[in-house]
Amino acid sequence: MKFGVFDHMDRAGADLGRQFEDRLRLIELYERAGFHAYHLAEHHATPLGMAPSPSVFLAAVAQRTKALRFGPLVYTLNLYHPLRLIDEICMLDQMSGGRLELGIGRGISPYEVGYYGVDPATGPERFAEALDIILKGLTQQRLTHEGCFFAFKDVPMEMQPVQRPHPPLWYGANSLESADRLARQGCNAVVGMKAEGVGQFAARYRATWASLGRDAAALPMIGLSRHVVVGDTDLEAKSAARRAYALWYDALIHLWRAHGVGLPRQMIPAEFEGALDGGYVVAGSASTVRERLKRDNDIAGINYCLCRLAFGDLSFEESARSVELFAREVMPAL
Repeated sequence: MKFGVFDHMDRAGADLGRQFEDRLRLIELYERAGFHAYHLAEHHATPLGMAPSPSVFLAAVAQRTKALRFGPLVYTLNLYHPLRLIDEICMLDQMSGGRLELGIGRGISPYEVGYYGVDPATGPERFAEALDIILKGLTQQRLTHEGCFFAFKDVPMEMQPVQRPHPPLWYGANSLESADRLARQGCNAVVGMKAEGVGQFAARYRATWASLGRDAAALPMIGLSRHVVVGDTDLEAKSAARRAYALWYDALIHLWRAHGVGLPRQMIPAEFEGALDGGYVVAGSASTVRERLKRDNDIAGINYCLCRLAFGDLSFEESARSVELFAREVMPAL
């Protein structure tokens, strides 16, 4: 079992510069605590994502850490020119000595891509073409491509990543059917389902992996992401988590609510108690968190425990205390 951190970078207050600096201080704590990687979301025109250019923030992460791996989860490929993104990927991997984890996706919000003039209906096809170009550009010295959305002829690829053939790929999965494709691609997956659904996904992923004759020891990471708050008492942790979750959820639904529609494929409860019961939020003393994570991790069959340790209006001190207690009293038992 490895442990990672997922971060929406949702708005935490009026002072955005302070939020960035506090988060970088937390990321330094993540590294010291032994987390494997830090994963940053990309969102636009919404308080859910105050780091809409992940590469900019991750460049700072590269300089503030020495061993922690990091990356976007995910780059919204449909908002990038592939040649530009190839350069950014290579720069981050070089600047960090080969620590980039490359999350890729097409984006869940039609409003966010729509603001950039991208037709959401073309999303799957555009994403597949952009990913093909990026993987070719990271592995070839010259790039030629003729497609529906992009065309290049003999473009020199001066940049290369440290990790060959390319940094590890990550994808946010929301359906059981995607397990087969991701296993064939050898892609790490973070699954947006309850523990029972993740268990079905993990079993299907492993079955496909084995059917391809691949070594079980080389299985990519299959992760489940949850909000985690650890405190000195159950009451303290749940009080902080309830307060912060309300603000995070308000940011989550911001654009959908503005357009008068509900969240697609979204099972996360709006009410804190429902989220707590369903395991979307795990909050309490170290023993409470440890037992709930152990139970759900076993059900989910995961090998990557992904935590959201900073969200809503949790203060630096509250999140730092969570990190301290989690590293000392939860991680060793899992």
